[in-house]
Amino acid sequence: MKKFNIAVVGATGMVGGKFLEVLSERNLPVENYYLFASAKSAGKQIDFMGKPHTVIELTEENVKALKGKIDFALFSAGAGVSKQFAPVFVEAGATVVDNSSQWRMYKDVPLVVPEVNPEDVKWNSGIIANPNCSTIQAVVALKPLKDAFGLKRVIYSTYQAVSGAGVAGYTDLAEGVKGNAPKKFPYPIAYNMLPHIDVFMEDGYTKEEWKMIVETRKILHDDALKVTATTVRVPVFFGHSESINAEFEKPCTRADIIEAFENMPGIIVADDPANNVYPTPLLCENHDEVYVGRIRIDDSVESGANLWVVADNIRKGAATNAVQIVELLIKNASEG
Repeated sequence: MKKFNIAVVGATGMVGGKFLEVLSERNLPVENYYLFASAKSAGKQIDFMGKPHTVIELTEENVKALKGKIDFALFSAGAGVSKQFAPVFVEAGATVVDNSSQWRMYKDVPLVVPEVNPEDVKWNSGIIANPNCSTIQAVVALKPLKDAFGLKRVIYSTYQAVSGAGVAGYTDLAEGVKGNAPKKFPYPIAYNMLPHIDVFMEDGYTKEEWKMIVETRKILHDDALKVTATTVRVPVFFGHSESINAEFEKPCTRADIIEAFENMPGIIVADDPANNVYPTPLLCENHDEVYVGRIRIDDSVESGANLWVVADNIRKGAATNAVQIVELLIKNASEG
């Protein structure tokens, strides 16, 4: 089997480290890994896949020096870095899978969740976008329902972990429980909740809410789908939780919904209220699956349901989804 070469950009960050963890767990046909980070981390030694790797400073010169030697580049270094360097990697012959928000809504850039729209990787022009973490787990749950019953409207209410805001968000919670003032968030997150993720827009929605709305439509290939969202930061380290209210085109029962989920790769149904079985962030931590529970028919509409959807936002919501995209690309390349 052909061997490939992979670059990880932002290898010393929170998601970058999770990229390395997920890559080490999966048996990809990779010959060489190239780990890139900022000048601050350049020269650092990282033990990975049984041998030391020296972190390469992310410069155009260093990328161009590897022209033709990198097949895929996993990016998690922020939108600004991606805007500058993703085209440089593409020019050097790599296909970029980017975890930032930079490319997601470009019409010529596919936005991919492998369980949902794997076919979209085939029309990339060198860059594939990894969706927002909260969107990824939502569309994994919505896809089988859309296929079985048709979707009319989706209402998101999210409860998102501080790690979604990076190391600074994680630190605010860790320090907040000690009584220290926040540095990342505008108010303390310890023992608190903030209905404020990303910046506020002119219409009163936050950018995180806008992302969920437009990304859901793009991934599900339905520009007319009615979607609204309220996103909230909660004092949890890892794991995003979402209350999703979905309205359908066709009637269905709770049993129909559960059957649709059980036939969907990447979903675990945890729904036994009599025995207190339902998904929680701690249950999902360090897992790649999307957990669904609290499945209830919504009698306030002609056909609808309420769902509770939880996933590890750093694994499935970022690193694992990106690595799964690379696996798709490798599979397609191997099949010609």
